[in-house]
Amino acid sequence: MNKKKGILSLILTAVLIILLAYTCIVGFGPTGTGASKNIKLGLDLAGGVSITYQVKDKNPTDEQMSDTIYKLQRRVEQYSTEATVYQEGDDRISIEIPGVTDANAILEELGKPGALEFQTSDGQTVLTGADVETASARSGKDDMGNTEYTVELDLTDDGAQKFAEATEANVGKQIAIIYDGETISSPVVNEAITGGQAYITGNFTYEEAENLASTIRIGGLQLQLEELRSNVVGAQLGQQAVTTSVQAGAVGLALVFLFMCFVYLLPGLASSLALLIYTGIVLVILNAFNVTLTLPGIAGIILGIGMAVDANVIIFARVKEEMTKGKSVRNSLKAGFHKAMSAIVDGNVTTLIAAAVLWFRGSGSVKGFAQTLAIGIIVSMFTALVITRMIVYAFYAVGIRSEKLYYRPKKPREPINFVGRKAIFFAISLILIAAGFGVAGYNAARGNGAMNYSLEFQGGTSTNVTFDQDYTIDEIDAQIIPVVEKATGDHNVQAQKVEESNQIIFKTSTLDLDAREALDQALVDNFQVDESLITFENISSTVSSEMRTDAIVAVVIATVLMLLYIWFRFKDIRFATSAVLALLHDVLIVALFYAVARISVGNTFIACILTIFGYSINATIVIFDRIREELKLAPKGQDLAYTVNKSITQTLTRSIYTSLTTFITIAVLFVMGVSSIREFALPLMVGVVCGAYSSVCVTGPLWYVMKTKIGGKKKEAEKSGKKKK
Repeated sequence: MNKKKGILSLILTAVLIILLAYTCIVGFGPTGTGASKNIKLGLDLAGGVSITYQVKDKNPTDEQMSDTIYKLQRRVEQYSTEATVYQEGDDRISIEIPGVTDANAILEELGKPGALEFQTSDGQTVLTGADVETASARSGKDDMGNTEYTVELDLTDDGAQKFAEATEANVGKQIAIIYDGETISSPVVNEAITGGQAYITGNFTYEEAENLASTIRIGGLQLQLEELRSNVVGAQLGQQAVTTSVQAGAVGLALVFLFMCFVYLLPGLASSLALLIYTGIVLVILNAFNVTLTLPGIAGIILGIGMAVDANVIIFARVKEEMTKGKSVRNSLKAGFHKAMSAIVDGNVTTLIAAAVLWFRGSGSVKGFAQTLAIGIIVSMFTALVITRMIVYAFYAVGIRSEKLYYRPKKPREPINFVGRKAIFFAISLILIAAGFGVAGYNAARGNGAMNYSLEFQGGTSTNVTFDQDYTIDEIDAQIIPVVEKATGDHNVQAQKVEESNQIIFKTSTLDLDAREALDQALVDNFQVDESLITFENISSTVSSEMRTDAIVAVVIATVLMLLYIWFRFKDIRFATSAVLALLHDVLIVALFYAVARISVGNTFIACILTIFGYSINATIVIFDRIREELKLAPKGQDLAYTVNKSITQTLTRSIYTSLTTFITIAVLFVMGVSSIREFALPLMVGVVCGAYSSVCVTGPLWYVMKTKIGGKKKEAEKSGKKKK
C-alpha cells in the first residue's frame, strides 16, 4: 500500500465510523431516527401482544396440550424467535409476541385455530391437521418465465404414507382442504405424491398463498382453540434497565479500547477502531435481518465486544513474535496476519458450526441466540482480517513506521511446565465438579431442588391486579415489586403492564393458598387494591419439554460435528476428543455454579451456557493450532512434553489478554446492570475464567496424556526419534 492509498484508507475508516455512529448511536432509542430505532425489541424491552386461547375440546390431555403448545411455539417464531407460548390453567394457552402492538392484525394473520381435514370427492377424510408438519408460501417460475406462487406442504411420516395412498387412488380428482367446515382449497391430484412433500398451485398472489399456508399451519393442531382475550402489554423492564445496559456497553468498549492501545500500541489503536466498526455493523445487521433484541441480547452484544478482540490479539501476538526475531515492521505484520489465519479460521468455523446447528434444530430463544452468535462471529472475522489489516497497513503506508510504536521488546519466556503439573490441574477440575454435584445433591435432598428453576422452566402463578392508578415500569420496579417479593418469597418476579388500563400481571413461582392470601393482603394494605380485582392462574413453563429436547439434540449434534471438523483439520482424533472434553468441562462447571449459587435457571441460563459453548472451544483451538505448528517445526528428538509446554507458554499472553478483555466488558455489565442482567453476567464471568483455565491448564496436558497413552509410548518414542537401536 502506497502513501496515497494509506491516506484514503484512513479517511474511509473515519467516514465509516462517523456514519455508523450516527446511524446506530444517535438513532438509538424510541425518539431516534437511525437504523437502531427499527431494531425489533423483545417483551422485556418494548412489550408486545399477549393472546389467550380457550381450548374448545373438553378435558384435553396433558399430551394434547403439550403438542399444541409446541406447534404453536414453532409457528409464532415467524414473528419473533423470542415469542413464547405457555399453558394457563387447565385448558387455556397464552401466546406472547414481542415487538408488535396490533393484536387484531396478529389474530388475523395467525388465524383462528380449528379443525383441518383433507377429504376426497366421496367425502372420505384422508388427512387431518395433525398429519401436516408445516406449510409455507413459495415463489418460482412457470414455463413462460413468469413468477408464480405456490403453497408447499411438509407432511409427517404417517401423513406422508397416508397421502401417498390417497393421491395414488385419486389421480385426476380433487382432494378438498376443509377448515372448520369450510372448503378453503380444492386442488386436483396430478400424480401420486410419495415424498411427504406436496405443492398446491393456482393463480395465487403472494398474499393468497401465504394466507392459505397460514390457515393450514394453524389448523394442524390436536386441539381446537378459540380466542378468549388479547392484550397489548408493556415492557417488563424500565428505561433505566436499557439505559444502564447501553452505558455499560459504552464503558466496556472504552476500557477495551484503552487496554488494546496500551498493550499493543499502534496496532492496538487499529484494532480498537475496527472494534467500533464491528459494533456499528452488528447493530445495522440486527435491524436489516429483523433480529429480536432482548436485554440478554444486549448483554450478548456487549460480550461480543470482548470476544471480537480475540482475533486481533492472536494477530498482534504473532506480530510481536516476528519482531522479536529481528524482522522488520512490514515483514512482521505480513507474517503475523498469515500465521494467525489458521487459528482464527478454525476457531470461528468451529463456533459457526455450532451456531448453524442451533439455528436449524433449536427453537425459541435458542434459535435467536444462534442468529446473534453467527452474526457476531462473521462480523468479527471480517473486521479483524479486513478492517484491522487495512487500518494498520494504512498507518505504515503514511509513514508511521517506528518499531517503538509497534513493539515493546521483552525477553523470551522459558516454557512453563504445564504438562508436569497435569495431575494437579486434573485434580482441581475433578474437585470442583464433585463439590458442585455434592451441593446440588444436598439441595435436592432437602427438597429445594438441585437447581433453582425459574418460571421459564417450571411454570408458576400469574396474578392479574387492577390498581387505582397507572404506574410506570420504573415505579413498578421501585414500589410494587419489593412488596410482591416479600409477600411471595420469590425474588425473580416478572411484571407486565396491560396497555390502556391499570392492570399489571405478575408472574411468580407457584403460589399455594397461603401465599396467595398473603399477596392479596399485601396489595390491599400497601396500594388499596380492590381484592375482587385480583385473579390468580397457574401457568406452565415457557420452555416446554419439546423445546428442551430440541436444545439438547442441537447441542449434541453440534458437538459431534465440531469433533469431526477438528479431527479433519488437525488429522488427529485426540485433538478433537480433548477439545470436546474441555468444552464439556467448562459447561458443566458453569451449570454447577448455577446450582451452588442458586442463581435462577431460565432463558438466560440457556444463553449463558451456549455462550460458554462458543467461547470455550475458540480458546482451545488457538492452543491446538500452535501445538500443530510446533510439531512440524520441532527438531528430531525434541521431547513431546516440551513441545506442548512451549506451545501453551507462547499463547499464554493471548489467553490472558482475550479473557481479560472479555471479563472487563462483563464485569462492567455486572456492576452497572439491573438485577436480571447481574444474574446473567455473574455466571458468564465464571465461565470466562473457567474457559481460560481449561484452555491453558487442561486441554494441552489432556491431549499429551491421550497422545502418549493411546497408541502406545513405544510408537510415540519412535516418532520423536528417541527409540534406541
